[in-house]
This record gives sequence, C-alpha cells and structure tokens, in this order.
Amino acid sequence: MIGRLQGILVSRQPPWILVDVGGVGYELEAPMSTFYDLPEPGQPVTLCTHYAVKEDSVALYGFLLESERALFRAVQKVSGIGAKIALAILSSVSADDFARYVQGGDIAALTRIPGIGKKTAERMIVELRDRVDGLLGVTAASAFAVLPKDPLSEASVALQSLGYKPNEIARLVKDAGAPGDSAEDIIRKALKAALR
Repeated sequence: MIGRLQGILVSRQPPWILVDVGGVGYELEAPMSTFYDLPEPGQPVTLCTHYAVKEDSVALYGFLLESERALFRAVQKVSGIGAKIALAILSSVSADDFARYVQGGDIAALTRIPGIGKKTAERMIVELRDRVDGLLGVTAASAFAVLPKDPLSEASVALQSLGYKPNEIARLVKDAGAPGDSAEDIIRKALKAALR
C-alpha cells in the first residue's frame, strides 16, 4: 500500500494533483481542502495517501492532513457512501466541523454538503457518532488543528478527553452552560451535574 508521498508538485488541476517522486509521476485525486493549501508547482510537497483497489479500477487519493485522510476513510464505512461523496464532504467542511455536526446530530448542516440528502445524513449520524471521537483526536493532534473558539466547544473537548461520550457531553454542556460562563465554569458545573 502507498501511505505517504514526498516529492515535487508538478501540477494541480482540481481534482487532480501530479507529484514527481524520484522520477515517477503519481497522479492523485484530492479534495479542495488540500488544494487550498498546496504549494506552487515546482515546490516540495508531502501528502498522506489512500490507495483504493476495486474490481475495475485503482485510485490514489492525496491529503495534506492526516485528519482529512481519517475522515475520508471513516465516512466510506457508512453504507451508500463512496469516494466521490467523501471528497465532497472534505471539499465542503473541515474534519473538525464534520465531527461536530455528527456528534450534535445536525442534519441541516450535513444536508448542505453536496450529494448528502436527509436519509444519508441520518445514516451518517447513527453509524459515525461513536467513531468521530477518533476523528477529533486525530485533528487535535495535528499541528494545523483549529482550537475551539467558544467556551461551550472548549468545555466539550475537555469533557471528551475525560472519557465522556458525545451524547453525555451534549446533555451536560447544554444544562451547565449559561451566558458569560468561561469553559472552566461550564466544565465545573457539568462535572457536578454528572456526579448527582
């Protein structure tokens, strides 16, 4: 399997990237989230890759971040979702945002992604809710991760790191959060509520 490529970016024409690795040109399909941050052609580039073999085709997909590749792989485990929709998800939202939509059961946000209808969104929430913890972990470990900006999100991430499940976190944070509270205040109240 090919898990990573490091070479010179030869060309980038969405959705395709051509990377020269020691004289061999690798053609990869990539989401727009990767295209936005690619260097100029002629510059070095390192990509996480996903190698897919099917009965009638072989494909190589490239991602700048491990969190993107993890999301790409995870969503394809949901019945009815293939590489095309997985790329559309990554081209529309960040891995962090997608994980939050799934954890929060936000069907409206998920159906704004091209190719995802209400039934597919519901299926993703049911099948991925317990798996997105891992996606958030990969994203948080990334040097490029975006840290939560509001106290409610910070408190949710902190409670997750303490081992609480997404549905417990949603309930605890909803009941504990008050306007003007800091993340610490919300965490303290949530933990008190959890011990009752």
